[in-house]
Amino acid sequence: MSVPELERHTDPVDGSVWLLDTEFLESNWTCIWGRGCEGMGDTASPELQQGCCSAGAQMLDEDESMRTAAIGLTLDPTSFQFSSQAVNGGMFSDDTRTATRVVDGACIFLNRPGFAGGAGCALHLAAVAEGEDPIDYKPAICWQLPLKVENNPDGSRTLRRWTRTDWGSGGAAMAWCCTETGHADGLASAYVGDAPVAESLNSELIALVGPDIAVAIRDRPR
Repeated sequence: MSVPELERHTDPVDGSVWLLDTEFLESNWTCIWGRGCEGMGDTASPELQQGCCSAGAQMLDEDESMRTAAIGLTLDPTSFQFSSQAVNGGMFSDDTRTATRVVDGACIFLNRPGFAGGAGCALHLAAVAEGEDPIDYKPAICWQLPLKVENNPDGSRTLRRWTRTDWGSGGAAMAWCCTETGHADGLASAYVGDAPVAESLNSELIALVGPDIAVAIRDRPR
């Protein structure tokens, strides 16, 4: 994938400078979890419906770890498939609490296909059921994907699409990466949405770059 051009934007409220991957923000990428998403394993496996949840979610900081644990403890076992494992073995991979625990090949919070309480992230499902924004329930890395924020030496920040290299050493071995285009080999494409990313992920963009920039990108002529 070629490196996209970044468009410079300055927040009129606080003066923060953002470099935005507007090509991606104007694309029709959409999450196709449960609708053909191949997952991030070595073999394309849409039937597992694991999406990007086959790895434990990395925590932003101790505050996020505490918040995630607190919300996890409130989840009803009927809507959290691995609630007993969370109670008996914990929700995190180790005592550092820097990542959620992996159970049976995926994040402990991922309800598997066929679970009576519903497949998908138990945190996300709980937020929707309670009329809340999933952003307030899920770890930051989970609700930000496929958006990636980087801090630059000059104080500006870059917001771009997530890429294979962002997954670390395992990225090169992944059978599929949802932000890649041109899957001539028959793998699924996530560029099938009905609206541009700037519109479909507007809540996430507001949380990341602020309302003024997010709305300007969403509403500008195309």
